[in-house]
Amino acid sequence: MDCIETIMTRRSVRQYKPDPIDEQDLRVILEAGRMAPSAGNLQPCYFVVVKNTEVKAELQQAAFGQEQIGQAPVVVAVCVDPERSAVKYGDNGRNLLCLLDAANATQNILLAAHALGYGSCWMGGFSGSKVKKILQLPDSFRPVSLIPLGKAAEEPVLRPRRPLKEMVVYDTWGDIL
Repeated sequence: MDCIETIMTRRSVRQYKPDPIDEQDLRVILEAGRMAPSAGNLQPCYFVVVKNTEVKAELQQAAFGQEQIGQAPVVVAVCVDPERSAVKYGDNGRNLLCLLDAANATQNILLAAHALGYGSCWMGGFSGSKVKKILQLPDSFRPVSLIPLGKAAEEPVLRPRRPLKEMVVYDTWGDIL
């Protein structure tokens, strides 16, 4: 599957088969996250790979009961150490750039999973403090996204998208007013 096809056909999967993820595939998926663009190449991201059923059940509760967390064979928590970004960019690194780096890594993980035939879903709806406690993250760390991964037990559909003409402005905003 080429890059554009992968981007255009990826969908959020919310139902998973119990089949395990091949360890080599999981490594490729995580490597894709590692290779994501990073502001100043400071690389503040960390990936916590959760396979333990009890830990996934706790994460599911922290994610307001969203079933795909407990159902997927693997959940990847994308976390950041904001202080790694603050070294160069101060508060902008701490409060924004590290989160953008985590978003980049999350997207790479989603696309790599799809390219390898796995389903995934980006999840940001969770209690950060609860996830941090469950995963025993260091004090300075922050969980940014949870990604359930596995073989899809459903055929996800394309949800409505805004037309491009509603989203694109050329040169300046004032040109369309």
